[in-house]
Amino acid sequence: MNAAETRLFLAALRAALSRGQETAIATVVGVRGSAYRREGTRMLVLDDASQVCMLSGGCLEAEVVEVALEVIRTGTPSLTHYDLSEDATWGLGIGCGGSVDVRVERVDMNDPVMGAWLDVLGGGGAAVLAVPLQGAGKILVRSDGAVLGQLGPGLHDFAVTAALERLGLREPRAVTLHAPDGQAVFLDVNTPPPPLVIYGAGHDAMPLSAQAHALGYDVHVIDPREAYLTPARFPGAVLHSLAPEELAEFSMPARAQVIVMNHHLDRDRLCLHHALKSGAEYVGVLGPRSRAQDLLDALRAEGVTFTEVEMSRLRSPIGLRIGAEAPEEVALSVLAELMAWRRGYDGGFLNGHAGRIHDALTHVNET
Repeated sequence: MNAAETRLFLAALRAALSRGQETAIATVVGVRGSAYRREGTRMLVLDDASQVCMLSGGCLEAEVVEVALEVIRTGTPSLTHYDLSEDATWGLGIGCGGSVDVRVERVDMNDPVMGAWLDVLGGGGAAVLAVPLQGAGKILVRSDGAVLGQLGPGLHDFAVTAALERLGLREPRAVTLHAPDGQAVFLDVNTPPPPLVIYGAGHDAMPLSAQAHALGYDVHVIDPREAYLTPARFPGAVLHSLAPEELAEFSMPARAQVIVMNHHLDRDRLCLHHALKSGAEYVGVLGPRSRAQDLLDALRAEGVTFTEVEMSRLRSPIGLRIGAEAPEEVALSVLAELMAWRRGYDGGFLNGHAGRIHDALTHVNET
């Protein structure tokens, strides 16, 4: 789940708890073959059978709600296997061709691990909730190595080590792993929302910021023109009124992705310098490759040099080749590239691809 879905999920959970309603969390813990969503997708089920968020395209939800109501009644977690290739079962007339495992657990705010996990989700921290798929218990593993809770022999140390390894990845995702003794443990991963820093508050930055916020990014917009930096133009974004010569005052977030789009050569030159020296993981320059080259040439003429590592972070032109023209279309193209880059995909067409849709780094036929 991205940060936007998590915000929706938590808001509904808090509202339900404030009303005194019982709730359960249904989580996809295993996927085989093709399925609509991946491991780590969550759905909240309330005791009145209402639901928030989706586990599939609509084929599983009614069945999962029934299971969740029983879990709410008994307090006993459930693990259910759903074969999505059995068309008649779901009454859709088509099947996804895969299968999913869904774990459902009642929300117990007296459980310190559950409470700490929900706090992590709300605060955007980096941590892993490790839950055995057979047996009881759960642990919360934070990025600094702190562990809350205890699992049984043969599983605790394995789960802690695996959780810390997941947190060390650029784009860690939830996964079910098996310990050497065969015990299965589900690792539900939460990391801070990815930071997106936009240099420039022009008209075309508005849809980029809005779409990025909707996708769960932590958006920052930098521009010296205070009149352009308003919540009405950039809802949900953190706004920084800084001239290029003041950029040293801005602390670049860890793992930031940066877009340079001032449409002003001097500002773009100084912003590109700042971005490449900042350690940002991705530095994209809007516009043709020649424009980015002109900016680099001007910086080199001033005696500015960049290391190979710094230059490896530069992307130009940016965006997927979808024929984008309008600002909203350009924003879609840029964010599609960012998502593919973050998750390790090539960004090509899925047409003709016979494997799992979610398989990363798979070259697909674009003809």
